Amino acid sequence: MKFTSRELILFLAVLMVPILSYFVVFKPQSEKIDQAKTEIEHRQERLATLRTETSRNDDLRAANEDIGNRIEEMESLLPSGKEIDLIVRQVSALAVESGLSPPTLKSEKPVAAARFREQPLKMSTSGSFEGFYEFLLALERLPRLTRVVDLMLKDSNDEGVEVDADFTLSIYFQTDEGEAS
Repeated sequence: MKFTSRELILFLAVLMVPILSYFVVFKPQSEKIDQAKTEIEHRQERLATLRTETSRNDDLRAANEDIGNRIEEMESLLPSGKEIDLIVRQVSALAVESGLSPPTLKSEKPVAAARFREQPLKMSTSGSFEGFYEFLLALERLPRLTRVVDLMLKDSNDEGVEVDADFTLSIYFQTDEGEAS
């Protein structure tokens, strides 16, 4: 059987159809499918990450509520600016009850902080060391937030029984509503 040039061209044309269709149709389509699969995997990974993060929302919400409750509890220990005088009288009474001499008080300028202020008071008193220790314990039991800084104790007699105490007592308080920050 002899092939004519016409039959040869037809044979080559029929043979070229699948080869051309591979390069023109199937190969680009296969690349798009691979790209889509990669994108789907990436989105599934992101979705899994988002699921784990959103599952933590309940834990974070509970932690935020706990922190909010603690803040409210701490703020309840802060007197208003009007109650500072009452706290000062309580501290002075504690010193006298502990057997110390009535303290001399010098108020300094309040220090502003985020939602509260700190009122430093320079105090000096004298008495027995045991009385001063009892005063510090009573001060610690006060239902308000206070802090003792710059504590200096000196012997006031040769036997070391009597002491002179100079310290700064900081009382934390909330600013009043009408007061400027």
